[in-house]
Amino acid sequence: MAQQHHEMTAGEALSVYLQDQATAFLRSLRLHRESSTDAQGAEESLAAARSLRHAARRIGATLHTFRPLLDQEWTEELRPELAWLSGTLAREHAYAARLDRLLGALHRLSTPAPVPAPADAPAVPAGSAAGSRPPGRERWTQPTAPRAGDTRAGQGAKKPAGHLAVGAAKAAALLERQLTLARTRAHSAALQAFGSSRFHAVADTVAVLASEVPLHPARDTDLKPLAAAAEAQLAEAVAALPLLRAGHPYNAEALVHGLAADTAPEAQDAPWLKVRSLLRLHRYAQEVLHGDAPRDPRIGQAGQALDLHREAADAATAAATAARTPRIAPATAYALGVLHADQRHEVEAARFTFQQAWLREAVTAP
Repeated sequence: MAQQHHEMTAGEALSVYLQDQATAFLRSLRLHRESSTDAQGAEESLAAARSLRHAARRIGATLHTFRPLLDQEWTEELRPELAWLSGTLAREHAYAARLDRLLGALHRLSTPAPVPAPADAPAVPAGSAAGSRPPGRERWTQPTAPRAGDTRAGQGAKKPAGHLAVGAAKAAALLERQLTLARTRAHSAALQAFGSSRFHAVADTVAVLASEVPLHPARDTDLKPLAAAAEAQLAEAVAALPLLRAGHPYNAEALVHGLAADTAPEAQDAPWLKVRSLLRLHRYAQEVLHGDAPRDPRIGQAGQALDLHREAADAATAAATAARTPRIAPATAYALGVLHADQRHEVEAARFTFQQAWLREAVTAP
């Protein structure tokens, strides 16, 4: 969206932003409906659903932050419907990403460290099979044992712990079975949502929004105080975080709490998830005010850290849930326990990254 003109009233600026997002919503819906059923069409459908979800999230957040300027009854009816739609469409992608994350972590944890190459070994040419693998997490594969007679065995090769090597394959199979089932159900729920009268009502409302924003007839106050209130809520929530402790790497708080006997051990994540939600509200409020103009550099960096925090926390919960499956082998439970601990360390690492980005940039941000 182009940067707003200074002569625009608050209502006009808000209307332009909401109409842009409503148009993006409707465009994504059209692309989703027009996508074919082949592999390429499936990718296009997922991309369209993702864009639709992003537009729905921005509309809902804007209705929340700037609700005093809008028709109250209309706002309170549409906001929960947009939250329902965004949440429903997000689950399939979340389960797929969670499975990929967990299988990649299992592969990393259970694979022996690479054997150092001999000093006179030639360098791997750029673009060869070994050097051209794209970055990213790999899916879990069974570690291969050294070949008989291999003179490198024992010379720097690091084998995984026996229990982890034995249990990793079954742990991967269990996770793939559980999360693939969850993803399939989420996909079915998304398809049902697209065909429901509830969704059609939301789409109709957004279509009206694309042409006419229901502003409050008696109010046209400045946008800045409302955006400042959202920023103040974010600052208050960040101040409640244990940033001093998070600033020390490997402080083990996330791991200790994650292994506690509490029935909800990840409840300590709630303040961080709250900050993530408020940071998003702040970011969208800044889009309404400034459009595409450069913003506080903390927003992107801190947002990425908190996204990783949530992904790791959800992955740890999935590992713990799988470990509670009845009658699994001890080696499988052990591998899932190691995986859970690894993801709780990832939670801690994300907190550290957030703390470093937020406090460092706070000094230099305008």
